[in-house]
Amino acid sequence: MTTAAGTQKPADRSIFAPAYRSASGGILILVTLIAFEAMAVAAALPTAAREVHGLGAIGWAFTGFLVSDVVGMVVSGQVCDRRGPRLPMVAGLVAFLAGLGVAGTATSMAQLVAGRCIQGAGGGLLITAIYVVLGATFPDELRPKIFAAISAAWVLPSLLGPIVSGTLAQHVSWRWVFLGLLPFVLVGALLMVPVLRGLATPVTPGRLADPRRVLRAVAAAGGVAALEAAGQHPSPVSLPIAGVGVIALVWGLRALLPPGTVRVRPGVPAPVAMRGLFAGAFFGVESMVPLTQTVQHGFGATLASVPLVLAGVTWSLGSWWQGRDHPSEGPERRVLFIRTGFALIAGAAALVAVAAQPQLPGWVIFPAWAIAGLGAGLTMSSLGVLLLRYTNDADRGADSAALQLSDAVTSALTTGIGGVLVAAAARGVFGYTTAFTVLDLAMVAVAGLGVAVAGRARPPAVSSRDSVLVTETVI
Repeated sequence: MTTAAGTQKPADRSIFAPAYRSASGGILILVTLIAFEAMAVAAALPTAAREVHGLGAIGWAFTGFLVSDVVGMVVSGQVCDRRGPRLPMVAGLVAFLAGLGVAGTATSMAQLVAGRCIQGAGGGLLITAIYVVLGATFPDELRPKIFAAISAAWVLPSLLGPIVSGTLAQHVSWRWVFLGLLPFVLVGALLMVPVLRGLATPVTPGRLADPRRVLRAVAAAGGVAALEAAGQHPSPVSLPIAGVGVIALVWGLRALLPPGTVRVRPGVPAPVAMRGLFAGAFFGVESMVPLTQTVQHGFGATLASVPLVLAGVTWSLGSWWQGRDHPSEGPERRVLFIRTGFALIAGAAALVAVAAQPQLPGWVIFPAWAIAGLGAGLTMSSLGVLLLRYTNDADRGADSAALQLSDAVTSALTTGIGGVLVAAAARGVFGYTTAFTVLDLAMVAVAGLGVAVAGRARPPAVSSRDSVLVTETVI
């Protein structure tokens, strides 16, 4: 099972064929659990923070997870390129289990935050290692299908995660949001054992296997945290903090992202850059969709969350569509999916901006964000397929980490911008309508840039005919 490309039998056109069954099952269980924790924890943390008398520090439960998650991604990429994905996969599983246990038994806010940090490190180690396992286990023909299945694995947590978490926190105990996942993580780990045993160790370290990159990851994550803190609490002191955050972020990303990412250079840099554009545009708007519905149109919490549920369903549909068997799985088909996906997200963000006007009907957001989910399914899965197609065995870990890093950093930045705009509106600097409209239209521009550069997703030899000038901005 070290390399499946070129050895696929006609009967093995399914990701659940005997050769891939264990890998598919283990990966999908782990992704579902990571997704559940990501979707569910926000509903349980307020209750948990109140019980351990730490509501004022609840932000650190999110920031700590983000910082350790970014560092975990980069460390995993380093180790994968030096020694293969076994060690980071095992370490990620242990850390994720430990984080669940520490958070679930917390008696103080410090312990709860520590548990979230350990979880973040485990999640970062796991998600990069999972990409490396995908590249080493599944042939190119099956990668669209496994990415479609991974997208589907996010749907159930997005539909039921907040409801289950809220119910547990209200009627049982918030602790089971963490502790209840422990046995399922163990099942996923057991399924991965035969897969990891069959993976080969890299013969030579990758060109990016430099331990100093971990320091860069810490700097990048710290830069994002500093920018968010400065934006949420503006003051004369926050300006130098923001300046230091920008310097740390740029310094960290320069070494962590492949050369040419800013220029969206064809090859590995292109899907890494576009993943950042996608995550920034999509999650920048989605983070404020429920609040837009509540503040602008008076919707209740349950009704305001329905657009997110619809987007989860259509995301799975879009990912399934890109993963269907097709006579020609060439570069033009992937470019079409990516360009269409970005266009759908841009159009949906524009509709959300329209629906943010209080004099217009709020129900417009429902179909709008369902359209965005369809675009996300087409785009995200296709970018993952291309990344694994363009990378090589030696650099698969570092390149996979770069893809995840681009996603995490840009989504953190754009959701942070949304938070800053809303905080300014709450202080009366301008109205909520202005805050929501500015954010949504800015994300239309980000998604529009994705449409413009989609042609660079072609392989380098093909993409040279498709010259597109791109504004040089850190992605």
